Amino acid sequence: MKTLHKTAISAAAVALLSGVATTAAFAEEAAAPEVSPITANVTVASNYIYRGLTQTNNKPAIQGGFDYAHESGFYVGNWNSSISWISDSYGANGYGNKQTTPGASVTGPIEMDFYAGFKKELIAEGFATDVGVLQYYYPTSGLPNYTYAGNATTLSNAGAVSSRQFLGYNPSTTEIYAAQNFTAGPVTGFLKVSYAATNLFGIYNSAGSMYPDLTANYDTGFYGITLNAHAGYQYVPNNITQAAATATTSSPAGTYNLSYADWKLGLTKDFGGGLSGSAYYTGTTAQKVSNVYVYATPLNGNQGRGNAVVSLTKTF
Repeated sequence: MKTLHKTAISAAAVALLSGVATTAAFAEEAAAPEVSPITANVTVASNYIYRGLTQTNNKPAIQGGFDYAHESGFYVGNWNSSISWISDSYGANGYGNKQTTPGASVTGPIEMDFYAGFKKELIAEGFATDVGVLQYYYPTSGLPNYTYAGNATTLSNAGAVSSRQFLGYNPSTTEIYAAQNFTAGPVTGFLKVSYAATNLFGIYNSAGSMYPDLTANYDTGFYGITLNAHAGYQYVPNNITQAAATATTSSPAGTYNLSYADWKLGLTKDFGGGLSGSAYYTGTTAQKVSNVYVYATPLNGNQGRGNAVVSLTKTF
């Protein structure tokens, strides 16, 4: 900006001496405004689906965040969303645990994501490599402290086997990720692998979970519409086996495999001015044991059921 400013002043001086108008010089300066490295966004969605699972019991969510991107490739950001899955896990209508006193006043109304990384076109133009770390933080209160009984793969008399929040563990999670973006004409997307350095979203003994996923977008060139496709696989190690139902858990006997695949198909519409809308359908292969879903909503609904979602996003 300083160089442009000096150029404009010099042009103005010459013009004054020669009688030439200076409008073009100042117009050149005005046409190149400085681009801010900070962006912000806010979204209203009919449902918050993450890796195929509803985080809001199939209810609407309000979301938003900001990003700072340095020209070197370093970036840092924060993103937040309303949720209900943590409090849904407990109380009279909670799934898995049918006790109404322990955990009846559990709260966890928000997900706060903090991330930092480095993204740069190291291979070629349009092929950005992205590595970073992501901290999912869930402010909670009232989480019960169940005790664990049994060996490394068997849960007995320990609460909610069928709940993602097995023993009331802290759901906050740290993941490390690496992604390779690609561009091929109207097609863009990325291949990404995320690795959980801690327990994954409160699941017992789940450190080392991995989530490889592929996303592809096709710009139709028609009214700002882009087609979107996504597929991923959430691998969770150390399946838990429930020998039999007990006084403190209604979970049926069986092996609870928390690994599953998810997919999404949809479209995005760019309305201009930083406003965009999206509509998509998503589903998973999340399992159930007997009549109990491994990932469940209150009253034993399926957290990974097929869902149609619409959202509206404004970027600043």
